[in-house]
Amino acid sequence: MSTNDPYDFSARERDILRIVVGHIIPASAAYGLPGADDGAILADILRSAWREGRKLHEAAAEIDAASGGTFATIPTGEQATVLQRFREQHPGLARACEVVTARCYYRDDRVMRSIGMEVRPPFPLGFAVEPSELDLLEPVRQRGKIYRDAN
Repeated sequence: MSTNDPYDFSARERDILRIVVGHIIPASAAYGLPGADDGAILADILRSAWREGRKLHEAAAEIDAASGGTFATIPTGEQATVLQRFREQHPGLARACEVVTARCYYRDDRVMRSIGMEVRPPFPLGFAVEPSELDLLEPVRQRGKIYRDAN
């Protein structure tokens, strides 16, 4: 059983989360890309769980309970069904899983290269943003101010 420390995942939780993130972003043979369940990416997800850690613990428990404690051993199709129900019943926990998965997946060197990004942190150099049709922002401008001044 986990201590519910954001970084301390039990072997069972790690196994469940590996399967979950593999469903979120599966490997792509067509593009030669790993899934989010790749060892290096999963390790980054578990290491980077300081924001979502407690929710990931809770998500693993909910998913395992929903499958009668057999999530890691049921067929892939049944896992997908359990995960779809989980998303519907626990959207906040599902979102936490998705956010940390996407954040870590898209900073993996292999993934960055495949989408044409230079493999480096975005700062301090930043990235050039190509000019585009600024008219697309007009609906946002028409909304008006949607924030509060900090004073």
